[in-house]
Amino acid sequence: MLAGSFALLASSALTTLAADQEISWIYCGDVIDPIHQKYIAEWEGKNEGWKVKPEVVGWEQCQDKATTLAVAGTPVAMAYVGSRTLKEFAQNELIVPVPMTDEEKASYYPNIVDTVTFDDTQWGVPIAFSTKALYWNKDLFKQAGLDPETPPKTWAEEIEFAKQIKEKTGIAGYGLPAKTFDNTMHQFMHWVYTNNGKVIDGDDIVIDSPEVLAALQAYKDITPYSVEGATAYEQNEIRAIFLDGKVGMIQAGSGAAYRLKDTQINWGVAPLPRGPSAQGEGTLLITDSLAIFSGSGVEEKAIEFAKYITSTDIQHEYELQGGAGLTPLRPGAVVDQFVANEPFWKPFIDGIEYGGPEPLFTDYKGFQNVMIELVQSVVTGKAEPADALKKAAADLEQYK
Repeated sequence: MLAGSFALLASSALTTLAADQEISWIYCGDVIDPIHQKYIAEWEGKNEGWKVKPEVVGWEQCQDKATTLAVAGTPVAMAYVGSRTLKEFAQNELIVPVPMTDEEKASYYPNIVDTVTFDDTQWGVPIAFSTKALYWNKDLFKQAGLDPETPPKTWAEEIEFAKQIKEKTGIAGYGLPAKTFDNTMHQFMHWVYTNNGKVIDGDDIVIDSPEVLAALQAYKDITPYSVEGATAYEQNEIRAIFLDGKVGMIQAGSGAAYRLKDTQINWGVAPLPRGPSAQGEGTLLITDSLAIFSGSGVEEKAIEFAKYITSTDIQHEYELQGGAGLTPLRPGAVVDQFVANEPFWKPFIDGIEYGGPEPLFTDYKGFQNVMIELVQSVVTGKAEPADALKKAAADLEQYK
């Protein structure tokens, strides 16, 4: 949609959609979260003459709607977007910078601000964050002759444990999703970031590296012991198989833990296993952000509100409702107490320090499709890892 519409900008002046004293907000989801409703009202009470006007739009349409309005010259003031799109928006002058002070940057966990940064400038305010950890079925471990209390710590152990589960029980040892779906790229990036790898560094494509090659080889090596027909599944479908007790290990977000509480499965959760070049526990850091669109006429006030609605205390209240699947963006005493009450949360936070952001490309969907093809070509046996990686590196040049 972006590629086909940006040409309109050359012949269309941006106009103002929102009234001078109104901050229009495209809010993704089915309903406005009650916590956000409460604090919208509080902010309006402190800012006489200003109103925040959220428009609830379904997840599948919300980002497209924000894009369409912006390209047409009738932007909303603010929209909830995947941080991966910020570079594309910014380079087409659809959004304005949201500069952060050193104090603001320091309030986040490490590497979070990188998810909204390029050219040393911040282009959004993080509002939602997720990480992944490894879940394992302790009963299947025991049936396979493995110690049910000892999850794999390395890729080598993970592959060996998956093999033993498959051979001893006849049940898949690992759940590897490879459907034509955005999460296929995400799942592979968790392996990249647990081996100190990168896809892009500035404007340089660096995916064809020993670190990423090792991750892709590990993917190939674990495939025979994974759920059959990986290209038929995305992460939620793999999670459903795990919840049914039919796979030994998966990588998933915190939401899976709350679902597992309602099952009879004897489960555990641990940091993602590390590759041979890992510097520490890692994970892909996925954030969604509030983007401030250019031309609304209320940009400065929208930035002020965006920082308020994502401020530490409000954000903790929003994130830590339980079952939302969100990882806290910032540390604090509230988070420490939450982890003490729900110890399974610890691996989701520990992986942040050596985690990495979703790579920022000017055509994110183009990047995503290359990564999906990369993974699928290897897990289906159509290409060897080294050859597939060289092809991906060349294909990504057009999207950086």
